[in-house]
Amino acid sequence: MRPIAILLLPFLAVLYKVYVRQFIEQLSYLELPLLVVLYFSLMWRNHLAALFYGASVGLLEDSLASHPIGLFGIAKTLVGYFAASVSLRFDVDHSVIRFILVFFFFIFHSLFYWVMEQALLGLPAPLEPAQTCIVAGLNAAVAVPLFMLFDKMKEPA
Repeated sequence: MRPIAILLLPFLAVLYKVYVRQFIEQLSYLELPLLVVLYFSLMWRNHLAALFYGASVGLLEDSLASHPIGLFGIAKTLVGYFAASVSLRFDVDHSVIRFILVFFFFIFHSLFYWVMEQALLGLPAPLEPAQTCIVAGLNAAVAVPLFMLFDKMKEPA
């Protein structure tokens, strides 16, 4: 992948999440920073690179959010690490596998974020499994064509 894309895509994804949500409420379900972390973690198949990439994107997202810094950083670090682990076992170039993995990791990310809100901050955050599954499906449906677009941005070998 081109180095500019590796740096620019998460920055644009975080800006999208912060600013587009304020103007278009219907697009607030889309978790673009998580999708970017998942894509690079799955494609690199490197635990350490995915770990640091997830942490940096999560901390960038935390820096623009209205909650304590570190929640997205921790959640995306774990997602990046586990996605890189899964990519070593499966061929992640197929759309169906990508859909299933994004669905699973979205639920994992949401559940882990909820646990951190409850355990670390003591915030009364409701757990809504039905809504989380629906949003996970929507993110997975968006991720498949988005990942195909990202695949076209790769440098030729």
